[in-house]
Amino acid sequence: MIKANSLLYAIFICLIVSIICGALLYFATLFSQLNLHYNVHEELYLHNQSLVNFALGNQDTQEEMPADEHLGISGSYESKPYGLLTLLLAQSVMKGDTVRSAQFIGASATAKNALYVSNFTKPLSFSGVVKIAGDCQLPSSVMLPVYIANNPNQLVMNGKMAVSERAMPEINPMFDKVFDQKNTQIVLVSDLERVHDSLYFNSFFVSTKEIRTSKPLGGIHLKGNFLISSTDSLVVRKDAHLEDVILLAPKIIFEEGFAGSVQAFATEKIVVGNNVFLSYPSVLCLKNETEDESNINIGKHCRVIGAIVLFGNDEAQIDRNTVEIEEGGHIFGDIYCSGKLMLKSKLSGSVYTNRFFYRTAASAYENTIVDITINALERPAYFIGIPLFESKKNTYGILKKVL
Repeated sequence: MIKANSLLYAIFICLIVSIICGALLYFATLFSQLNLHYNVHEELYLHNQSLVNFALGNQDTQEEMPADEHLGISGSYESKPYGLLTLLLAQSVMKGDTVRSAQFIGASATAKNALYVSNFTKPLSFSGVVKIAGDCQLPSSVMLPVYIANNPNQLVMNGKMAVSERAMPEINPMFDKVFDQKNTQIVLVSDLERVHDSLYFNSFFVSTKEIRTSKPLGGIHLKGNFLISSTDSLVVRKDAHLEDVILLAPKIIFEEGFAGSVQAFATEKIVVGNNVFLSYPSVLCLKNETEDESNINIGKHCRVIGAIVLFGNDEAQIDRNTVEIEEGGHIFGDIYCSGKLMLKSKLSGSVYTNRFFYRTAASAYENTIVDITINALERPAYFIGIPLFESKKNTYGILKKVL
């Protein structure tokens, strides 16, 4: 005869076993659903990467990528300007799930031009140790030595030499358009939402948020689709953290020690303090169409990866528009100056200028370069620079993935 408590124990054990079996079935179902979720997202990520590659190969024709009927994935992409960069937005969709990506794209560098000086002034002179690697187009096929402070002169050139034209190569028309910023959403910093209590982020899939300010910009971390503008001077302090942000003002000043990636557009002056690092891809661009003076001043021991551009003036205003780059720094990219350029830092890239100059405490020297290295060959073939010139045939690649 079975005792009552034994029956209760049996019922209790059966209950425990059923709970364990139910839990195992539940976890198995969750694992199956999770595995399916990851498989779907893996297919979406692979499709999105294929979509990006398709867009790069069809950037000039803007063809649509055929839908993947087997997997049921559809994709779409859009290219649009962001400052002087081209922004590629791609999204892949399947059964309500979406994977998006955003990246800056551009044309890979093919030319190995190191130096271009317009041919309407006296021949280019050199002093000290000057090394130029890459093709040169100069006012004369001969560079004349000039003795400054009794230093020995040495000229090392590696590349083809040709006589330049009177005019500078015509700059890309998009440089004009970038100063007319439209379709922005004007906001206050207090209206922005923070990510992780410190970072202000704005996706490139939504409209550009414009922050107008008359105060120095400091103690803030901005990343993504932002435009910061001012009607007079825009001062960027070293404790500001800016990534992929556009700056627009008549005068833009970077405090000593600042580090970030920006596209800065000014009409009067750009001042970069000592020990500033502008990471890839950054732009310092000044457009001056008036008779007033304009200049870009870059301090000592600065690093700029991208482009430095001064344009807009005619030949009569060359002496009133200058770019001055002090010693100890490194510019990786291109310099385009429709005025006068004083270059004292190393350049891994190309220079296009109407005229050089060199200034000491005692005197000034016209169309003279002193103790510099210009090496266009250090820039690898896959390097994608800022599009200084318009080109009909391009091979596109990714500068930077931003989402």
